Amino acid sequence: MRSSKQAAAATATENNRGISGHMFTLHQRLYHALSLGTRYSEGKEWKWKCTDIEIQRHVVRSISSFIESVSPDTLHHPLVKDSMADIVWALVWILQHKSEAVLSIAANVVVKLIRVIPNSILQPYSLYLVHPLASLLSSRLLEISIACATALNMILSNLSAIREKSVWEILSETKTVFLIVSGIQKFSGGTMSTEYFQEMASLLSTILQKWSASRFSVWNDTKLMEVLEAMHENPDVSVKVALLKLYSGIALCGNGAMKLLQNGEALLQMMVLCMGRSRSYSVQMEGFRLAQRLATNKQGCLKMLSLCCEPIVKAIIDGMTGWTLSSGKIANDQMSLLVEACRLALIIRWDGEHHDYFWKKGIDKVLLDLLLEKFQNGQSVHLLTFEEQISEAQEVLKVDVLLVLRPYMWDILGWLAIYCREDFNPSIHSHELLIDMLIRCACLTFTDSVRKGWQICQSDLSEMFRSESASRAVLMMIYSPSKYIASKARSMLSEILEPVGKEYLKRSLRVLNFTSTRDNFGIPDMLQTGINLVALTCCACLPWYQSYIVKSGGVKILVAFIKWCLSNDVHIGRLSFAPHLHNIFSQRLCCWVCKEDWEGNDILLLYGLWGLAELLHYESISKNFDIFSGQVEYTEAQFVRMLQEICSDNSALGLKWNAAYILSYFGFYGFPSKLGRRIGKALDENEFADTRLILAKGESMSVHGVILAIRCPSLLPPEELSHDEKASDGSSGRCAVDKQYGKFKKEIRLSSHVDNQALAKLLEFIYLGYLHAGDEHVKKLKILAKHCNLQPLSTMLGKRCPKWGTLFPIYDLTPSLAPTGHHFSYGLLLDLCLRTFFIAWTSVSYPFTFLLNYIGFTNVSWNDT
Repeated sequence: MRSSKQAAAATATENNRGISGHMFTLHQRLYHALSLGTRYSEGKEWKWKCTDIEIQRHVVRSISSFIESVSPDTLHHPLVKDSMADIVWALVWILQHKSEAVLSIAANVVVKLIRVIPNSILQPYSLYLVHPLASLLSSRLLEISIACATALNMILSNLSAIREKSVWEILSETKTVFLIVSGIQKFSGGTMSTEYFQEMASLLSTILQKWSASRFSVWNDTKLMEVLEAMHENPDVSVKVALLKLYSGIALCGNGAMKLLQNGEALLQMMVLCMGRSRSYSVQMEGFRLAQRLATNKQGCLKMLSLCCEPIVKAIIDGMTGWTLSSGKIANDQMSLLVEACRLALIIRWDGEHHDYFWKKGIDKVLLDLLLEKFQNGQSVHLLTFEEQISEAQEVLKVDVLLVLRPYMWDILGWLAIYCREDFNPSIHSHELLIDMLIRCACLTFTDSVRKGWQICQSDLSEMFRSESASRAVLMMIYSPSKYIASKARSMLSEILEPVGKEYLKRSLRVLNFTSTRDNFGIPDMLQTGINLVALTCCACLPWYQSYIVKSGGVKILVAFIKWCLSNDVHIGRLSFAPHLHNIFSQRLCCWVCKEDWEGNDILLLYGLWGLAELLHYESISKNFDIFSGQVEYTEAQFVRMLQEICSDNSALGLKWNAAYILSYFGFYGFPSKLGRRIGKALDENEFADTRLILAKGESMSVHGVILAIRCPSLLPPEELSHDEKASDGSSGRCAVDKQYGKFKKEIRLSSHVDNQALAKLLEFIYLGYLHAGDEHVKKLKILAKHCNLQPLSTMLGKRCPKWGTLFPIYDLTPSLAPTGHHFSYGLLLDLCLRTFFIAWTSVSYPFTFLLNYIGFTNVSWNDT
């Protein structure tokens, strides 16, 4: 049997295997130093303590030497892993003891430890360092607070999501955010070192990114905001990066972003300068990221652009063009900058003046250069035949250097097209050949994805995602308000599809028909279904394919698909198809209201409604409108109710518009809503009617003045409204009526051109929000709606396709409750109050107490109601 000395020697030999003798010696010295202190048990943990300053210094230096001896080859050696707990507990004690003689070196050793040891090994113990490091941020010695800020920032940056709650409790307990803000303010009077601001600002930005609860106290601190603004002129690159990151952290909060933009000229000027080519890549990227945060929703984007539109667009264009290829490759930092610039360029998903600047700055040439890698053959393309142009485009599309950018490029092209003006002339700011080439490449990519179908879906999902973006771009170009872009896209797609287009459509219809019979499917199936829906919708406006789709049962297939989506609660947002739109900070936002997205989270349903609307338009022209003949599973009435429900619920604006547009082909014109259905009951009730409309032939209709004033003020002549003002008692601002509610009357005589039936239908729209009329009434209603300035109704009566991004009309009676509004009978207002109370209570669309106070119940609180 071996002696104990032999056993110890054998163990030492085993532990020493794979590491140098020097490293093993340093490990022994470390544990000898630790043995000079006291090792004690606390629960399941063995901890270390020692109040002797010299021993603490000796331990810290031993830890430092041992860490320095660790190489990449020995990082995962058992000797290293098994030492972490003892090292961390020793550093925790020394930091908590707060002896300034050893704190500086100890804090720097923590930084060294985090930089050398992988997070996977250190994370189980790093949590214990958070409290002592946070407590030392206010140290009077800058070198200590700087080192602690650096170490704490590194720990928080690598923190797993599961530990965030417990860490935030520690940060709250130690008042970390307050200490950082106070420190920046304290040293802002010209004595603050660059390193101190950089580390503190960087730490604060990390906290802001991870914990939304930290943001209010930062953006609401006026003095801190003034200090940050004063730092704009600091030329140091590291300061610029830290400052931009800090602003980006603040802008994760919607209220914080609005605060930054409130007087944001100086901030935006600094941001744009940082985005310029003269800056380093790190500064440029942070500038682009800040702009992305400020443009999180439409309100923030348009506010930012109202202060600094052209410079931001120029910076985006510069960011998308400042790249070069070396041996067929692009440098990583250039590619990262390109991605950030392309992400910011997606601000064109909202309409506005910036679209004009993008065209002026040559966005078409920029996109083509990215797509075809510095396109140089523009002058010679027009000399080629169509087949030769297609062949050239196919060749350049095969190059895969900038494939990661293509989804952005297709999205940008699509948004440019869908918001383009009707009279857009490409020769003003660009060259027709550039736009034509872009359209041609998009159509080729789209048709290729339809041709390959499931083969791509099963072999290369990333290619399928790129195909989705190209397909969407083609859809938006085909339905572009621009006559030039729409006609070019339609003619090119028709020519490319000509040999095999019907075969593609046959396959797409078969896929959609099959989808409607399934219970569930995965993202690849949904993606393929989406592309087939786009293909059908694109071809639905091409004369060559319209008749084929209808004869092949396309309308009934789409009706069945829409019913399937609604019956099975199929909710698929475009983010599921577009990973390039995902952002690591999107889950960290707070206080942002992002409800203005026109397509919403039902992209398949939107495409289905869009395609159906186009086919119904064709069928109405061809007088072949019999889509429900022979149907057993569902009737026209059931389908109409489903469409009305889409208009009435919280669906996205695009869904509502397309549903309303389709309803017009069934004789329903307008915009159904839940409130409209409630108020509509008053149309046949005369109890509180206070206004009489008299037609030329002596016929009359009793209506409610308050509803006319809000829903169709053109029916109330100005002199009648002024009479209403004179009838008010002046002091209280309420209408003088007799004691029996509803007895006060006004008579309004209408023109002899107003038809009785047309007026009745118009009142139906005014009360209900929509009307039901046959073709015989539509012509007269168009004239009446035009004279009454009811533009949305005119759009529906004219069966004009809704423009992308148009706001959906809201049934809103709240202006009647305003103190400066018109004056009507108590009874009618109380009746409206009772009709709308439950809707107001659940949606809080307006304060119920305000209504009660207005009609005479003063000093009523919300709790009283």
